[in-house]
Amino acid sequence: MFGVEVYYLPRKIFKTDDIIREIQSSKFDDVFLLEAYINNFDGYAPDSDIMTKFGLRLKNEISLTVSRERYEEFIAPFLEGISSGIREGLITEYDFADLITRPKEGDLIYFPLGERLFEIKRVEHEKPFYQLGSSYTYELSCELYEYENELIDTALEEVDNTVEDEGYITSLTLVSSTATATATAVVSTGGVSEIFLNNDGSGYTSTPTITFSAPESGLAATAVAITTSVGNVKSIKRIEITNSGIGYTVPPTITFSGGGGSGAAATCSVNNLDFNLTRVEITNPGNGYTSPPNVTIGAPDGTGINAIGIASLSSDGKLNAINIIKSGSRYTSSPPISVTGPSTVGVGTFIYNELITGESSGITGRVRDFRTTVSVTPGTPPITHLRVSLNTGKFNVGEVIVGSISSARYVVKNYDDESYDNPYDVNEEIQLEADGILDFTESNPFGNY
Repeated sequence: MFGVEVYYLPRKIFKTDDIIREIQSSKFDDVFLLEAYINNFDGYAPDSDIMTKFGLRLKNEISLTVSRERYEEFIAPFLEGISSGIREGLITEYDFADLITRPKEGDLIYFPLGERLFEIKRVEHEKPFYQLGSSYTYELSCELYEYENELIDTALEEVDNTVEDEGYITSLTLVSSTATATATAVVSTGGVSEIFLNNDGSGYTSTPTITFSAPESGLAATAVAITTSVGNVKSIKRIEITNSGIGYTVPPTITFSGGGGSGAAATCSVNNLDFNLTRVEITNPGNGYTSPPNVTIGAPDGTGINAIGIASLSSDGKLNAINIIKSGSRYTSSPPISVTGPSTVGVGTFIYNELITGESSGITGRVRDFRTTVSVTPGTPPITHLRVSLNTGKFNVGEVIVGSISSARYVVKNYDDESYDNPYDVNEEIQLEADGILDFTESNPFGNY
């Protein structure tokens, strides 16, 4: 009546420290149902809950007795196959026969009645002490398992779910649905055709304001500056026209103001003989863009010059504006504008514990949770969240991640690497405090050798 069926998870070791033999990389991906006798008669071991300065620590302990014959006939042959290279991984660092034929310290026991994982801390193989002329059982002293980023993938849901929220977890928001943006063009006469950047300036700390002198009659042009930084020197990369203006007969004067820099200079040409592109109006911003789409403006009639536009995005992946690089000439009507759609991703369902890979970064991770949240606001696209662990680095915003089993493909919209493993995790706070005490930016406070 004190017997219970438990799950035995052998540890596979992949990497150990060469100095103190500490296990650095291991996983549990096999599980065996094993009969055990519970030696604890009054619950978990008494006095195993310890009050520390970090809070209450639960060190629940359990003692189990398993049949030696049952283990050697049912589990040991399988483990011997792993150690001989039939399957991936090693059971132990050293291939000793006695460690293959008996339970090992470091292996896990899933106790279904308490829905907990326990780690084997000690295996007693001589108790009872040969009263019947031999040893027939193993006594396992187990302690509540403390997760340390091992991979647990047994394909048994009740076991794997015990560590679903444990460890260092990265939360990703993915692009789940997409819509192509649309825009219309407005044409008029006497607008700025093209801007020529004669000097990009230097020393800018923010984006300067671009001002055009007004025409004799009509509407003054407007534009925005696009800055760049090379060698820690911020300068102007190009100037994009937001409105080419109306009524210019001679090129206007372009003035740069603000931004903290100096030296920038630009000139422009105007088209006062026929119609050119004045501005582009966004009719539908779309969604799901991770990089600015390509914009194609329809050709003018006859031998005119084709207008060129460039798109910019808002932080939520929507089309923010289409500015003008060249306003073109000889348009007799508003030309059609074509905007490329977002990348055809956002399909499939990631599987728990499958390996995902970032296509551009090569970063990998293991899926912990994948779900889509539908907004209650009409017209708002659903939000897809992915939680991963054991990742080898940080995924890039905008890159495509692919599942190794499901082949699901999604684009990373944003990235949150907050740790969910320990409510007392204060590493970042300690680092910030340390930076305020020791300033290594000026010199080494401990001196130089």
